Amino acid sequence: MARTDNDTWDLASSVGSTATMVAAQRVLSHREGLIDDPYAEPLVRAVGLDFFVRALDGEISLDAIDPRFNTRRAAEGMAVRTRHFDRLFADATAAGVRQAVILASGLDARAYRLPWPASTTVYELDQPDVIAFKSNTLAALGAEPTAQRRAVAIDLREDWPKALLDNGFDPTQPTAWSAEGLLIYLPPEAQDLLFDRIDELSAPGSRIATEHIPDVSMFADERSREIAERLQAYGQNIEMGELIYHGDRNDVVDYLTDRGWDVTTQKMPDAYAANGFTFDEESTIGLFTDMSYLSAIKR
Repeated sequence: MARTDNDTWDLASSVGSTATMVAAQRVLSHREGLIDDPYAEPLVRAVGLDFFVRALDGEISLDAIDPRFNTRRAAEGMAVRTRHFDRLFADATAAGVRQAVILASGLDARAYRLPWPASTTVYELDQPDVIAFKSNTLAALGAEPTAQRRAVAIDLREDWPKALLDNGFDPTQPTAWSAEGLLIYLPPEAQDLLFDRIDELSAPGSRIATEHIPDVSMFADERSREIAERLQAYGQNIEMGELIYHGDRNDVVDYLTDRGWDVTTQKMPDAYAANGFTFDEESTIGLFTDMSYLSAIKR
C-alpha cells in the first residue's frame, strides 16, 4: 500500500516491518560473528512476522529468493551497514561527545549493546508503539542499557525537536546523530526539514551518520520487482517501491556541506572492501552500487 501523509504502522506492518527486516539481517551478521548484537534475534522473534521467523529457523533459504544473495552475503551487507553507524558513536565518544540521538530507532539496540562511556545519554526517537514494544521486550529479557537511555515516543512528522528538548537534550553540547535507513522513507521536503532541525540543534563538533542514495528509482526497477515477487511467494509482502517516497530530492552531501558540515562518503563497493568483503554487483546488493555511507562533522 502506498504511503500517505498520516499513515501509521507497527513493527509488523508498512514501514515498521522494514525495521524488523533489518533486525533479522543483524541476526545473521551476529550469527556469523561479524557484529555483536545479541538482542536482535529475541526482538525479531517477539515481533513474530512469519517470514523472518521461518528464515531464522532455516525453513526459508535466501538462495531461493536470489541465488547470488545467500545468508553469508546478507550477513556481510548488514555488517558493513552496522559497523558504519557503530563507528559514528565510537568516534564521537572518543572525541568527548556524551550525547547521542538515534532517529527512527526501530529495533536498534545500541543503547544496550555498545560500550558507552560514563555520563553518556542516548536518546531514541520513534513512534510510541515502536518505542513501547522494544522497551517492554528488552525489559522482559532483563536487558539493561549501557548508557542513560531516554526513549522519546514521537512521530518524526511531529515537533520532535521540542520533545527532545523536553527530555533533557542540550543543544549547546555536541551530539552524535544517527539517521540509519531513514531518508528514503521521507518525502523530499521532509528530508530537508530533518537536516534543518538537526543543524539547528547541533553544536560545533556534532557528528552525523546516514546513507546517501542519489537515485531511489532502483527500488522500482525490474530486478526489484522480481525479488518482490519471489518474496511474496513466501508470504513476505514488503514492497519497497510502495514504502519509499520517489521524486527529486536535494543531495545530502551538498545540503550538509552548505550548512557548515565537513562531509565524507564511501561508496558501497569501497565500504565492502574496507571491511574485507567482496561486493557482488550481480546480486541483490548490486542495486546499491551508487549508494554511499556518509559521515559528517559540524565545524
